[in-house]
Amino acid sequence: MLALLPFARLVFAALTNDLGPEPVEFVQRWTGTWTINLLLLTLCISPLRAATQWHWILRLRRTLGLFTFFYALLHLLSFIGFEHSFSLDEIARDIFKRPYVLLGFAAFVILIPLAATSNQFAIRRLGGRRWQELHRSIYLIAILGCLHYIWLTKAENLMWPVAYSVILGLLLRWRIRERKRKAVPVPQTLEAKPLRFFKQKPD
Repeated sequence: MLALLPFARLVFAALTNDLGPEPVEFVQRWTGTWTINLLLLTLCISPLRAATQWHWILRLRRTLGLFTFFYALLHLLSFIGFEHSFSLDEIARDIFKRPYVLLGFAAFVILIPLAATSNQFAIRRLGGRRWQELHRSIYLIAILGCLHYIWLTKAENLMWPVAYSVILGLLLRWRIRERKRKAVPVPQTLEAKPLRFFKQKPD
Protein backbone atom coordinates (compact mmCIF):
# COMPACT_ATOMS: atom_id res chain seq x y z
CA MET A 1 0.00 0.00 0.00
CA LEU A 2 2.91 2.36 0.70
CA ALA A 3 4.25 1.66 -2.79
CA LEU A 4 0.94 2.88 -4.23
CA LEU A 5 1.15 6.27 -2.51
CA PRO A 6 3.27 7.87 -5.30
CA PHE A 7 0.68 6.72 -7.84
CA ALA A 8 -2.13 8.11 -5.68
CA ARG A 9 -0.25 11.41 -5.46
CA LEU A 10 0.06 11.49 -9.25
CA VAL A 11 -3.65 10.77 -9.76
CA PHE A 12 -4.59 13.44 -7.21
CA ALA A 13 -2.33 15.98 -8.94
CA ALA A 14 -3.95 15.18 -12.28
CA LEU A 15 -7.49 15.52 -10.89
CA THR A 16 -6.71 18.83 -9.21
CA ASN A 17 -4.68 20.26 -12.12
CA ASP A 18 -1.59 20.37 -9.93
CA LEU A 19 0.91 18.97 -12.44
CA GLY A 20 2.70 22.28 -12.82
CA PRO A 21 3.39 24.35 -15.93
CA GLU A 22 4.90 21.33 -17.75
CA PRO A 23 2.67 18.35 -16.87
CA VAL A 24 4.37 15.91 -19.24
CA GLU A 25 7.77 16.56 -17.71
CA PHE A 26 6.28 16.33 -14.21
CA VAL A 27 4.76 12.90 -14.91
CA GLN A 28 7.96 11.62 -16.51
CA ARG A 29 10.13 12.84 -13.63
CA TRP A 30 7.76 11.53 -10.98
CA THR A 31 7.36 8.04 -12.45
CA GLY A 32 11.05 7.77 -13.34
CA THR A 33 12.14 8.78 -9.84
CA TRP A 34 9.87 6.24 -8.19
CA THR A 35 10.97 3.54 -10.60
CA ILE A 36 14.57 3.88 -9.49
CA ASN A 37 13.57 4.37 -5.84
CA LEU A 38 11.72 1.05 -5.79
CA LEU A 39 14.40 -0.65 -7.87
CA LEU A 40 17.13 0.23 -5.36
CA LEU A 41 14.82 -0.64 -2.48
CA THR A 42 14.32 -4.08 -4.04
CA LEU A 43 18.09 -4.55 -4.24
CA CYS A 44 18.42 -3.56 -0.57
CA ILE A 45 16.32 -6.50 0.63
CA SER A 46 19.07 -9.15 0.54
CA PRO A 47 21.74 -7.04 2.31
CA LEU A 48 19.18 -5.98 4.90
CA ARG A 49 18.18 -9.59 5.51
CA ALA A 50 21.86 -10.58 5.87
CA ALA A 51 22.53 -7.75 8.34
CA THR A 52 19.42 -8.17 10.48
CA GLN A 53 18.48 -11.84 9.99
CA TRP A 54 14.93 -10.68 9.25
CA HIS A 55 14.13 -13.51 6.87
CA TRP A 56 10.52 -12.42 6.51
CA ILE A 57 11.50 -9.36 4.44
CA LEU A 58 12.38 -11.64 1.51
CA ARG A 59 8.64 -11.92 0.94
CA LEU A 60 8.61 -8.20 0.06
CA ARG A 61 11.27 -8.45 -2.65
CA ARG A 62 9.04 -9.85 -5.38
CA THR A 63 6.25 -7.36 -4.61
CA LEU A 64 8.66 -4.43 -4.72
CA GLY A 65 10.04 -5.73 -8.01
CA LEU A 66 6.56 -5.78 -9.52
CA PHE A 67 5.90 -2.24 -8.32
CA THR A 68 9.19 -1.24 -9.95
CA PHE A 69 7.86 -2.61 -13.23
CA PHE A 70 4.53 -0.82 -12.68
CA TYR A 71 6.19 2.60 -12.34
CA ALA A 72 8.59 1.84 -15.19
CA LEU A 73 5.58 1.09 -17.38
CA LEU A 74 3.96 4.38 -16.37
CA HIS A 75 7.25 6.13 -17.15
CA LEU A 76 7.37 4.56 -20.60
CA LEU A 77 3.72 5.36 -21.32
CA SER A 78 4.26 8.98 -20.31
CA PHE A 79 7.06 9.17 -22.88
CA ILE A 80 5.48 7.38 -25.82
CA GLY A 81 1.91 8.46 -25.07
CA PHE A 82 1.90 11.93 -23.51
CA GLU A 83 5.00 13.27 -25.21
CA HIS A 84 4.83 11.55 -28.62
CA SER A 85 1.18 10.42 -28.92
CA PHE A 86 2.37 6.88 -29.78
CA SER A 87 3.94 8.12 -33.03
CA LEU A 88 6.68 5.64 -33.94
CA ASP A 89 8.42 8.14 -36.23
CA GLU A 90 8.68 10.75 -33.48
CA ILE A 91 9.82 8.15 -30.95
CA ALA A 92 12.54 6.88 -33.31
CA ARG A 93 13.76 10.42 -34.02
CA ASP A 94 13.88 11.17 -30.31
CA ILE A 95 15.94 8.04 -29.65
CA PHE A 96 18.56 9.11 -32.21
CA LYS A 97 18.49 12.68 -30.95
CA ARG A 98 18.73 11.72 -27.25
CA PRO A 99 20.60 8.41 -26.86
CA TYR A 100 19.81 8.22 -23.13
CA VAL A 101 16.27 7.34 -24.20
CA LEU A 102 17.72 4.17 -25.73
CA LEU A 103 19.21 3.24 -22.35
CA GLY A 104 15.80 3.63 -20.75
CA PHE A 105 14.18 1.45 -23.42
CA ALA A 106 16.85 -1.22 -22.98
CA ALA A 107 16.34 -1.26 -19.21
CA PHE A 108 12.58 -1.64 -19.64
CA VAL A 109 12.91 -4.46 -22.18
CA ILE A 110 15.19 -6.40 -19.81
CA LEU A 111 12.73 -5.76 -16.98
CA ILE A 112 9.82 -7.38 -18.85
CA PRO A 113 10.91 -11.05 -18.44
CA LEU A 114 11.69 -10.41 -14.76
CA ALA A 115 8.16 -9.15 -14.16
CA ALA A 116 6.66 -11.96 -16.23
CA THR A 117 8.48 -14.63 -14.19
CA SER A 118 7.81 -13.17 -10.73
CA ASN A 119 5.45 -16.00 -9.77
CA GLN A 120 5.63 -19.52 -8.39
CA PHE A 121 4.66 -21.11 -11.73
CA ALA A 122 7.68 -19.53 -13.46
CA ILE A 123 10.01 -20.65 -10.65
CA ARG A 124 8.81 -24.25 -11.00
CA ARG A 125 8.96 -24.05 -14.80
CA LEU A 126 12.46 -22.57 -15.01
CA GLY A 127 13.95 -24.22 -11.97
CA GLY A 128 15.43 -22.34 -9.06
CA ARG A 129 18.93 -21.94 -10.50
CA ARG A 130 17.86 -20.66 -13.93
CA TRP A 131 15.28 -18.38 -12.32
CA GLN A 132 17.95 -16.83 -10.08
CA GLU A 133 20.34 -16.35 -13.01
CA LEU A 134 17.60 -14.57 -14.96
CA HIS A 135 16.71 -12.28 -12.07
CA ARG A 136 20.34 -11.29 -11.50
CA SER A 137 19.91 -9.06 -14.55
CA ILE A 138 18.19 -6.61 -12.20
CA TYR A 139 21.68 -5.23 -11.53
CA LEU A 140 22.16 -4.52 -15.24
CA ILE A 141 18.77 -2.80 -15.26
CA ALA A 142 19.82 -0.66 -12.30
CA ILE A 143 23.08 0.32 -14.02
CA LEU A 144 21.23 1.32 -17.20
CA GLY A 145 18.69 3.22 -15.11
CA CYS A 146 21.38 5.22 -13.31
CA LEU A 147 23.15 6.01 -16.58
CA HIS A 148 19.82 7.06 -18.09
CA TYR A 149 19.19 9.37 -15.12
CA ILE A 150 22.69 10.90 -15.16
CA TRP A 151 22.68 11.46 -18.91
CA LEU A 152 19.35 13.30 -18.98
CA THR A 153 20.17 15.51 -16.00
CA LYS A 154 21.89 18.86 -16.40
CA ALA A 155 25.34 19.28 -14.88
CA GLU A 156 24.17 21.62 -12.12
CA ASN A 157 21.54 19.12 -10.90
CA LEU A 158 23.60 15.94 -10.71
CA MET A 159 23.39 15.50 -6.94
CA TRP A 160 20.53 12.99 -6.93
CA PRO A 161 21.69 10.91 -9.94
CA VAL A 162 25.15 10.65 -8.39
CA ALA A 163 23.64 9.71 -5.01
CA TYR A 164 21.63 6.91 -6.64
CA SER A 165 24.73 5.71 -8.46
CA VAL A 166 26.75 5.62 -5.23
CA ILE A 167 24.03 3.57 -3.52
CA LEU A 168 23.98 1.19 -6.48
CA GLY A 169 27.77 0.90 -6.36
CA LEU A 170 27.62 -0.10 -2.68
CA LEU A 171 24.93 -2.68 -3.42
CA LEU A 172 26.96 -4.12 -6.30
CA ARG A 173 30.04 -4.30 -4.07
CA TRP A 174 28.05 -6.21 -1.45
CA ARG A 175 26.70 -8.62 -4.06
CA ILE A 176 30.17 -9.32 -5.51
CA ARG A 177 31.64 -9.95 -2.06
CA GLU A 178 28.73 -12.22 -1.18
CA ARG A 179 29.17 -14.30 -4.33
CA LYS A 180 32.90 -14.59 -3.73
CA ARG A 181 32.27 -15.69 -0.15
CA LYS A 182 29.85 -18.40 -1.26
CA ALA A 183 32.23 -19.55 -4.01
CA VAL A 184 35.11 -20.25 -1.59
CA PRO A 185 35.06 -23.96 -0.62
CA VAL A 186 35.02 -24.78 3.09
CA PRO A 187 38.40 -26.34 4.05
CA GLN A 188 38.13 -29.88 5.32
CA THR A 189 40.96 -30.30 7.81
CA LEU A 190 39.66 -33.48 9.39
CA GLU A 191 38.60 -36.42 7.34
CA ALA A 192 36.11 -38.79 8.82
CA LYS A 193 37.59 -42.20 9.45
CA PRO A 194 35.51 -45.34 9.76
CA LEU A 195 35.20 -46.75 13.24
CA ARG A 196 36.42 -50.29 13.75
CA PHE A 197 34.61 -52.26 16.41
CA PHE A 198 36.08 -55.67 15.53
CA LYS A 199 39.66 -56.71 14.96
CA GLN A 200 40.43 -57.97 11.55
CA LYS A 201 41.20 -61.67 11.39
CA PRO A 202 44.63 -62.58 10.06
CA ASP A 203 44.69 -64.00 6.54
